[in-house]
Amino acid sequence: MATAVRLLVSVAIPLAVGGLSGITTASGVQDWYPSLVKPAFNPPAWVFGPVWTLLYVMMGVAAFLVWQRGLKDGAVRPALIVFSVQLLLNGLWSLFFFGLKSPGLAFAEILLLWLLIGTTVYLFWRVRPAAGVILLPYAAWVSFAAILNGFIWVLNR
Repeated sequence: MATAVRLLVSVAIPLAVGGLSGITTASGVQDWYPSLVKPAFNPPAWVFGPVWTLLYVMMGVAAFLVWQRGLKDGAVRPALIVFSVQLLLNGLWSLFFFGLKSPGLAFAEILLLWLLIGTTVYLFWRVRPAAGVILLPYAAWVSFAAILNGFIWVLNR
């Protein structure tokens, strides 16, 4: 597969997950989310779309850098598998939080997601250090999102 096509596929997959998450999120953001009690550090709603778009692109670039090493490299396949599982969990978070309107379930899930992101950073770093570094803002944002999710869950019980 040509390098440009591989890069396009690598970026398109996380963006597709983000797009599907956006569809799941849309109705909850309109009616349910505004009614929740949120902590003072909750960012304005307009921040989430651009931040997540940038993070999905960065995830794709990191995956591309790992994939470029080739699947014959023994460390590449496990790294991409863990990446794929965390990406699935990333998408499921929106379903749990906004679709099912369950901040508690979403909080439990985001903790698992956070662990898998940490594992992905480590595995990507082993294959290609730049790929691990590119994922650090994602890890930081999900850390913040987990704290925010936890506060929203507690404040709205």
